[in-house]
Formats: sequence, structure tokens, C-alpha cells
Amino acid sequence: MAVDSYSVQTLFVEPYFRANIASSITPAQIEFVQRLPMINNIDNLISETMQLFEEPEMKSIKDAVQDVLDIYAREVMCIRQRLYVTQSWSLINNPDVGMHNHSHSNSVMSGSLYYCPLAQPTAKMIFTRHTGYQQIDVPPEREDRNIYNSPINWVTPAQNEVILFSSRLTHNVEKNLSGQPRHAIAFNAFVKGKLGGRTTELIL
Repeated sequence: MAVDSYSVQTLFVEPYFRANIASSITPAQIEFVQRLPMINNIDNLISETMQLFEEPEMKSIKDAVQDVLDIYAREVMCIRQRLYVTQSWSLINNPDVGMHNHSHSNSVMSGSLYYCPLAQPTAKMIFTRHTGYQQIDVPPEREDRNIYNSPINWVTPAQNEVILFSSRLTHNVEKNLSGQPRHAIAFNAFVKGKLGGRTTELIL
């Protein structure tokens, strides 16, 4: 072997964030969300309202999600600007229904809240490494995938968890293989504050 030595280093890392807000969710809120008017959404059902957290009944959840965003901005992004929710809505995946591949435009961070018991087996969120068209795709064999080369990764949600991830990430949800509906709340977040310097300043 002509190579005397080699190493593999991490150049960039793509984080996601999990937080439990069980103490902020009440049975009355669960009932409120599950009684919302729903409409068809490509594969699944989506609430008519896209401002769910603005409902008075949702105040403790809204405040908890804001706390989660504040922690993420401060401790993971390490920014002085604040993240705030721009949209929030309820989703239902009925049995044998998943969610198509998509990403979230006009948003910095996106999140899912699993506010009630999850149907079993729990459908995973599947994330795709590539965010654009791949003219050449040379994936490794499944048994050879690792953190450096895997084209996809997945997250198994748990009840009472908020999961945050970058809005640019393409993701989907596995088909619901249980006999019960899969409930979740989704939301988008943007930054608020001053960006840039003297010649590039933008105040949001």
C-alpha cells in the first residue's frame, strides 16, 4: 500500500435538536388541537389555521416552543438575534399515509411537536443530505453507510418532544403502519433583529 497514513475529519455538522415540553401540554389542549377543522394536503390532512400557536388555548405551548427556540439560538446557533414562530399548524397522517419529500421555504428553522401519544409503530422522519438536484448519485451500500457518506438519516419522535431542524433540509415522514392516526404540530421560525454590518445592515 502506497499510502503511509490517512485520516477522516469532520468538516461540517448538521444538527437537529430535541426538547421535552411535557409540563406545558394539557389534556384540554390535546382535545382542542384534535378538534380543529382539517383539509386535504397532498397526502395527509392539515389544519385550516396556519397560526395555531396564536390561539388563546395554546399559550403555554407557544411559550414553551419559544423557550426552545431561544435555547437553540443562544446555545447552538450562538447568535444574538432571536428566532420566532412565523407559522404553526396541525397535521394528521391517517393509517397507511405518510408525507411527501419537502423542505420549508421562507424559513430559517422548522419544527415538529408531538403533543399526544404517538401511534405504534412510530413513523420516522427521514432527512436527506442533498438539498438540490443530483446529476450523479453514487451512494454507498446500505451496510457501508456512516455519518460521512449516508445520503439519508432518520429521527424517531417521542411524545411531548419538540424536534428542531434547518428548514432547508429535505424530509419526509414514513407511512403510518399503525391502525391509529398520527398527530403532530408543525411550525416555521425566522430570525428577528439586526443582521449584517455598516454597509449590509438589515433590521428585521
